[in-house]
Amino acid sequence: MPKPTSKPTPLTEDPRPLIGEPLALDLLNTWWMRDGVLQDLLTAPGGFAVWLRSNGLDGRFEASTIALTHTNIARGALKTALDDGRTDDLDVVLGMGRIRATLTADGPGEVPEFQDPRWGPGWLAARSYLELLSTAPDRIRHCAHEACVLRFFDTSRNGTRRWCSMAACGNRAKASRHYARANTRSE
Repeated sequence: MPKPTSKPTPLTEDPRPLIGEPLALDLLNTWWMRDGVLQDLLTAPGGFAVWLRSNGLDGRFEASTIALTHTNIARGALKTALDDGRTDDLDVVLGMGRIRATLTADGPGEVPEFQDPRWGPGWLAARSYLELLSTAPDRIRHCAHEACVLRFFDTSRNGTRRWCSMAACGNRAKASRHYARANTRSE
């Protein structure tokens, strides 16, 4: 029988219920609800490493404590911009980097450059938000389930997606409505 240990098991798999959204929204989705309790993937460098890996950034950036702090600042700035429309904090994050135009044998390109590479992940997420705003700002959505904090970019043809996941939040909402209708009929 293995000895009990007080060390937490290292996080290797991404535990979030919704992954693969554009980088800005994926960063916001490092907060999610589980059994009525807010979860946060970015409380330690191990969770940050999982997020970097999930987004293909692990080869470019180190999961250091300072990079995690900068990324948490960017996440808070994104949340404030989306929730309250205040962009001052996001402008500060965007000021930590820039895009340099390049010309290679393959043609024109762009290379992000940072004052400090530890701002890289957060800056890229902030830049991703600008790209979403220039593409389709009305498609940036918050899940319609009242207990869900997840965000998504609506890629449905008619632009009417309401749930982060139909299998999770959508079904819960349908079940709640069915339960309410069933109780109303039995009274």
